[in-house]
Amino acid sequence: MILLDPDLDPYPAPVPARPSQAALAPISARRVRVPWSERIPSIPTLQRFLIQAKEAVRLKGDVTVLLTTDAAIRKLNRQFRGKNKATDVLSFPADTLVQKQEKGDLAISVDKARKQAREQGHALACELQILMLHGLLHLAGYDHETDDGGMARREMKLRAKLGLPQGLIERAGSDAASQQASKSAHGHKQARTKRRHP
Repeated sequence: MILLDPDLDPYPAPVPARPSQAALAPISARRVRVPWSERIPSIPTLQRFLIQAKEAVRLKGDVTVLLTTDAAIRKLNRQFRGKNKATDVLSFPADTLVQKQEKGDLAISVDKARKQAREQGHALACELQILMLHGLLHLAGYDHETDDGGMARREMKLRAKLGLPQGLIERAGSDAASQQASKSAHGHKQARTKRRHP
C-alpha cells in the first residue's frame, strides 16, 4: 500500500528557487507548474512498481510505503535510529508477522528523493523506485553495512531486471572514491558525508 503524507507540498517551488511572493503564498493559492520529471507518480503507478519489486525480491506479505517530507523522516530517524537528520529511506520490519500477512513498512522522503533525482539526472519516479527497491531488500533481511557486499550484488541484479539505473550502495561507493581522490589531490582530509541507508 502506498500512503502520501498530507504535509507533502504538491506544488514544490522550482529549483533553484528564490523567495518570492508566489513562493510565500499558501499552497492552495499557488499553482507552480512542476516539471514532469519532478512530479510524484500516481498511487496506482507506484503500487504497480511495489508489487513488481516485491516479487523480484521474493518478499511475501504486505508492505506499506509512506511518501513523506524531510521533517517527518528526520523525526522517524531520530526516534528509531537515534540519528537527528533527514534520510532518504527507512525500513521498518514487522516485529511479529500475523499469518505472514505483514512484512513491514518503508518511509521515503520525497524531498530527498527529488534532490537525489536531480543530482543523478533522472525523474523523481525513477528515484522513488530505487529507494523502494533498496528498502524492500532491507525488509528481506539484507544489510549492506554488515554483509560483505551481498546486498549490493543482489540490488545490482534486481535493478538490471527492473530497468533501474545506479543504486544507493554504488553511489555511496562512488562518493567515497571521489572523496579519496579529492583528498589525495588537495592534500587535506575531507569530512565523509554518508548518504543515508538504514
